[in-house]
Amino acid sequence: MKVALSAFLLLVTNDGAAAFVPTIPTPSTVRHGTRRFTQNEPVDGIASSVGEATQRLGPMSGPTVWTEFSRIAQEHNVANLGQGFPDWLPPQFAVDSLVEAALDSQQSPHQYTRTAGHPNLVNQLAKRYSTHLKRDIDPMTEVSVTVGASQALYLSLQTLIQPGDEVILFEPFFDLYVNQVKLAGGTPVYIPLTFVPYESGDDIVSGGDWVLDPLVLKKAVTSRTKAIILNSPHNPTGKIFTRSEMESIAEALDLAGPDAVVLSDEVYKYIVHAPPMNEDGRKGESSLCPGHIHFASLPGMWDRTITISSAGKTFSATGWQVGWCIGPKRLIAPIHRLLPYIQFCASTLVQEALARALPRADEPYEGYASYYEYLKGKYTRKRDLLGKALKAAGFAIPDYNRTPGGGFFIFARIGKEIQECIPADRLNAPNPAAPGGIARQDWALCQWMAEEKGVLCIPASPFFSQERAIEGASDEFVRIAFCKQDDTIESAALALFDVTGETSANGESSSVLVDDKVDVR
Repeated sequence: MKVALSAFLLLVTNDGAAAFVPTIPTPSTVRHGTRRFTQNEPVDGIASSVGEATQRLGPMSGPTVWTEFSRIAQEHNVANLGQGFPDWLPPQFAVDSLVEAALDSQQSPHQYTRTAGHPNLVNQLAKRYSTHLKRDIDPMTEVSVTVGASQALYLSLQTLIQPGDEVILFEPFFDLYVNQVKLAGGTPVYIPLTFVPYESGDDIVSGGDWVLDPLVLKKAVTSRTKAIILNSPHNPTGKIFTRSEMESIAEALDLAGPDAVVLSDEVYKYIVHAPPMNEDGRKGESSLCPGHIHFASLPGMWDRTITISSAGKTFSATGWQVGWCIGPKRLIAPIHRLLPYIQFCASTLVQEALARALPRADEPYEGYASYYEYLKGKYTRKRDLLGKALKAAGFAIPDYNRTPGGGFFIFARIGKEIQECIPADRLNAPNPAAPGGIARQDWALCQWMAEEKGVLCIPASPFFSQERAIEGASDEFVRIAFCKQDDTIESAALALFDVTGETSANGESSSVLVDDKVDVR
């Protein structure tokens, strides 16, 4: 393991977790396919006054998409469909588990616990992943508990990446990945997913599929490739990677050499609201997560995969901040070694609560066979509620009868009528938070809708590399969250219908949404 423990920088990650970051000198670079760029510039001209880890991130003095749209949300009365966290309480059994753990005087989980993971929790996780992966998982050597999935990814990268190593990201991507790769001294390599519309033509804007081209992936692999980050179900598109796409990733891993690994981010595995419909697409799926394939379950991939997940999305408790890594001892042991110097342990109390909640989630819940079945039903209904409003307003969205989907975002395509409604003075207006300092179509639309129409969505450009965003690859898309209460979605529907200045694109009113509601709270 490459980490020298002599110098650390205190970092607060995007999910709010504090971590001490080892500093290791290296230039900051990015690569697009076969093109390589160096970004080794001082931060605001004062490189000598900041640590190397900070310099790796590049200039950080300006606002970001998150600070900008958080500011807008505070200044305007909006239906907020921006950030991806549920706005309701966790299930009652999870809350009860937390209270019971807090009051358990016998176990008293209010002190430090085992650094690599609370014994009760790692035993529960090992039991579940033994079923997921169809192999016996050792709770003490093949499981590591972290402060959220973000820290799980951070630790994985820190223990794998040497300065100059390359890490493949599928574009669009969760924006956290890029800077975590840079903090580890790695070079992000962007592999664009291809958007294939259902229909094409000058006057047609339709939904479609995001597809991985295996030839583009294999061409990008070099002897410097050390890791591939796979996120399925995918943020922001909702894409579920097919088995054949996963097999092409496994082949690319072999091309990269024996030391290359996959970091499989599976935080949305229990929110597969539109499972693949053909048998081949579901071959090898987890018996606990219908429609989801664990990359580590592919032939030969257990020993080359760190599986990353967390409790936050599944239990509507993103503030609990408990994540984990599952993998072979050779990949998990370095994480165990590094953990005491980053975070002595995740919250003992929350780990104990989760250990109690996990088996309860398998029991019948609210008329469903399990909590997980209930969760799928709840998100399917909310997806359809929001999707109906988006289509009526003039956006194009995936057809979930033909396109598999997971997570709780819709990556909507901006329709022609909506494009024509964006005020001209907002298009390409200077904006320091936007990629390249310019508010392109996706950004201009989202800012205008939030400030003038009362609904907040997130532009697509932050999920693309800056080069591709400036080229226009993200212009047609916005990310919209449906992990919100029905009242919020209905308020958003009213605002969306007003974007084009009409009741709705097809003459309907938002009252049609209420007719589709069922009692899944």
